Amino acid sequence: MKRIGILSDTHSWWDDRYASFFKDCDEIWHAGDVGSYEILDRLSQIATVRAVYGNCDGQDIRRTCTELYRFRVEEAEIMLKHIGGSPDHYDRSVRDQIMLEKPDLLVCGHSHILKVMHDRKFDMLFINPGAAGLQGWQKVRTLVRLEIDGKAFRNLEVLEIPRAEEI
Repeated sequence: MKRIGILSDTHSWWDDRYASFFKDCDEIWHAGDVGSYEILDRLSQIATVRAVYGNCDGQDIRRTCTELYRFRVEEAEIMLKHIGGSPDHYDRSVRDQIMLEKPDLLVCGHSHILKVMHDRKFDMLFINPGAAGLQGWQKVRTLVRLEIDGKAFRNLEVLEIPRAEEI
């Protein structure tokens, strides 16, 4: 069993609550728009980090991260991409990969909207962890944590941080 922390769209914003929420995680996945290498460095002090770059990331992040990251955790096939759309509306840049690779879990960022759902068409879990940073219009910043046991995804939790706390 592996405990996984998931976030996206930090846009260079660090919050000590990331470390607190992810402290018992084996891995942390960042779904793009990291903003600065400092974010990846700080996350890597908590757990192993897997990350993709987003449309707002500069060359420092793009040299370190890929646009699409496919990997396996336990027995689950994972696909991580910044711009991926959502079930029934996948971005064309990832749609063919989903059909070809048949991941068990697709994690995307970009929209700043938290969404967790089972995609029946592709029989996979879809997670967009929302936005952890301050950039954007979202009223609540969100982080996700879950466990992977074999091919099963369990005990998914969401941390909500109201933006009103930052104003």
